[in-house]
Amino acid sequence: MGTGRLTGRRDQEATVPEASTAAGRTGAGTGRSPAEATGAGGPRSLAEALRSRDDAALAALLRARPDLIGPVPGDVTQLATRAGTRASVVRALERLDRFALQTAEALAVAPEPCPYPVLESLLTGRSGADPASRDAHPVRAALPRALGTLRDQALVWGDGDRLRLVRTARELLAPSAQRPSPTGLGPTVAEATAGMSPTRIQEIVLAAGLPATHDPVSAVTALTGLFTDPDRMSALLDEAPAEAHQVLGRLVWGPPYGEVTPQPTPPVRWLRDRGLLLPATARTVVLPREVALHLRGGLAHRDTAPVAPPVTVHREHRPPLVDANAAGQALAALSTVEELVKSWEHAGPPVLRAGGLSVRDLKRAAAALDTTESAAAFWIELGYAAGLLASDGEADERYAPTPAFDDWCELPPPDRWAALAAAWLPATRTAGLVGEQDAKGRTLSALGPELDRSAAAEVRRRVLELLADLPEGASADPDALLARLAWERPVRGASDLRARLARWALTEAEVLGVTGRGALSAFGRALLEHRDPAPLLAPLLPEPVDHVLLQADLTAVAPGPLRRPLGDTLAVLADVESKGGATVYRFTPGSVRRALDAGHAAADLHAFLKEHSRTPVPQPLAYLIDDVARRHGHLRVGAASSYVRCDDDAMLGEILADKRSAGLGLRRLAPTVLAAQAEPTALLDGLRAMGYAPAAESRTGDVLVARADARRTPPRSAPAPVPDGPPVPDATLLSAAVRAIRAGDLAATAVRKEPAAATGAPGELPRTSAAETLATVQAAALTGTAVWIGYVNADGAASQRVIAPVRVEGGFVTGYDHTADEVRTFALHRITGVAELADEHL
Repeated sequence: MGTGRLTGRRDQEATVPEASTAAGRTGAGTGRSPAEATGAGGPRSLAEALRSRDDAALAALLRARPDLIGPVPGDVTQLATRAGTRASVVRALERLDRFALQTAEALAVAPEPCPYPVLESLLTGRSGADPASRDAHPVRAALPRALGTLRDQALVWGDGDRLRLVRTARELLAPSAQRPSPTGLGPTVAEATAGMSPTRIQEIVLAAGLPATHDPVSAVTALTGLFTDPDRMSALLDEAPAEAHQVLGRLVWGPPYGEVTPQPTPPVRWLRDRGLLLPATARTVVLPREVALHLRGGLAHRDTAPVAPPVTVHREHRPPLVDANAAGQALAALSTVEELVKSWEHAGPPVLRAGGLSVRDLKRAAAALDTTESAAAFWIELGYAAGLLASDGEADERYAPTPAFDDWCELPPPDRWAALAAAWLPATRTAGLVGEQDAKGRTLSALGPELDRSAAAEVRRRVLELLADLPEGASADPDALLARLAWERPVRGASDLRARLARWALTEAEVLGVTGRGALSAFGRALLEHRDPAPLLAPLLPEPVDHVLLQADLTAVAPGPLRRPLGDTLAVLADVESKGGATVYRFTPGSVRRALDAGHAAADLHAFLKEHSRTPVPQPLAYLIDDVARRHGHLRVGAASSYVRCDDDAMLGEILADKRSAGLGLRRLAPTVLAAQAEPTALLDGLRAMGYAPAAESRTGDVLVARADARRTPPRSAPAPVPDGPPVPDATLLSAAVRAIRAGDLAATAVRKEPAAATGAPGELPRTSAAETLATVQAAALTGTAVWIGYVNADGAASQRVIAPVRVEGGFVTGYDHTADEVRTFALHRITGVAELADEHL
């Protein structure tokens, strides 16, 4: 809030210059199509302005606003009507950059229609009127582009002297008491005094030093003229007390409303008496727009942003170093995703009733991956987006790998990474939201149904495009990148979400390997350009190895990624202790028992290690395998509910005496048999926790082999991204839509002869008898002329068409339909009437 003295300056220009150059009046450099610059007075409506566009301009409009062709409008009038609907205008405004939006906001507070010089003055202020700086003013250079964007998207129409903002956009952007304008301006004097008594208006006029008038309209006009005259306004403000200037300083840049007491202070009373503050309600006053613009120096915005802020370089690295770093991240990403999905093969986490993963299971996944919960949520969502995991759909629904995971595992590493990256780039599910709360206060969970954000894919791609515009090996300043994104989509709310999505995109791109050290990698650039990144990534990844190095401390070092059979078996036989360029595995009694449970014999394990180790098998490891194998299966567990069987009754007595077995509900049935209340699986886990190595057995007494067979869901498709509005139409659809609109416009605007027997009001569907309809189309077929018909299809939809009949037979007429731009057949009984076209349209 300003506290200094705000006084007018007598040396300020009193009027807005009529035109900056000849272009200001001819339309050059104003973003105006040549067709709109011709004709007396320019177009009189948005439909007329659209009708004057060529096919390329119409296609550009439909490409920028794809919601306008769902379904295809019947003619240009329908297109203009649809372009002015609230939902469509809001969507178009949300996609404007900051300066284009500021231009629209300035038009919303400008007089309508608005001359181009007036709009320019609102964006440059009185400083822009200085001839010395006028040509170099950045706003003046950028305004034609911004205005051209608004024209291209059918938000502005009219020639350079009569610019008009689409009515719906004006209603959305113009100031009101319920919805303040982004400019911070209030209502005009005429709007603020609309409900004021004529006597009070006259009192304000007299207090402002103006002569009394005969009616309120002329009084408001006189007051507006005073407030828009810089010289007289400066003289009036020179008389104001210093405290009054402080009040104006607090309101000048918005919000323009302020509360007052029933007995306002003298400065407020002085301003209110002269109309510099006008009553809005019994307790509030408002600063009129004309007064605010004078105090602002004619500016509609405090800060204009005509040029996009540059994305500056944060650091520069050698491109090979970037690619090598990104390749290392890509390899780690493959390992992490595979480890995550495999950990859900046997007993995946349950699906919450409302869908998604519980907080407890997310923490378990994070602990298993040795990462944070937010990072675990990203890897889970990535596997889901790639179609590698899903819910199994059973009654006791759980998450499990899909059959596609097996196919993915068989691919070479570069192709596996390409599949993950191709799923990540267009995904709309946003892992960064996990743990936050929705509008109803419910926590958003990983794999939950509320994580889709339609803007995520577009922001992610835009972040990579901005990185691609930098020199190779250069990383972007994050603040500069976020400032650029905020300039491109400045709408409040949407801009905040886009900033968060951009931060998440930078983090995800780094851990996935699309970027390295903040710079876009070569294979990341190929992904962005819709090229196969695998050939660029393949030379950067180490070749899979077929051996490990066994060490005396019961560890094995894998000097690189292991080939699949070796890696799968070693993952069962040992636990991963650390990852990196080399993976370290640790052998424990539990891991060896896991291999024995999977059906491997001790001799098989010795042979496997001897075959794949480049070093001799250490004696401690051989002893560990033999010791666990000797004790494995000595105890047998089966289903009674469950029982424990052992030939050594002393061992069973030891188990019964152990206090840790109390929760299992054990009791002796025979010297070598114990019955338990626990289920077999719980009994196995309990005995193993006590340090024993039991084995499960079948009803026949055979050992049950717990092989690591992968549990798979039925075939599942990857989740489809949620589009941000209608998809952008391709060239074929755009061409067909433009032809249909042109043909419909021809039918709607064709001038026809009114037959004497025709009924119906002008412009409505013609009504002719069946005999006259048949005679007219037969005559048109003989002469090769076109006729105008009204037609009702099988669904009861009525339409107007211009057709050129070529054959009439069997109750049908076949001809070229100018509306659909193709040959069609029409049932004669569905033609409601027919009329010949006027001679100038034949």
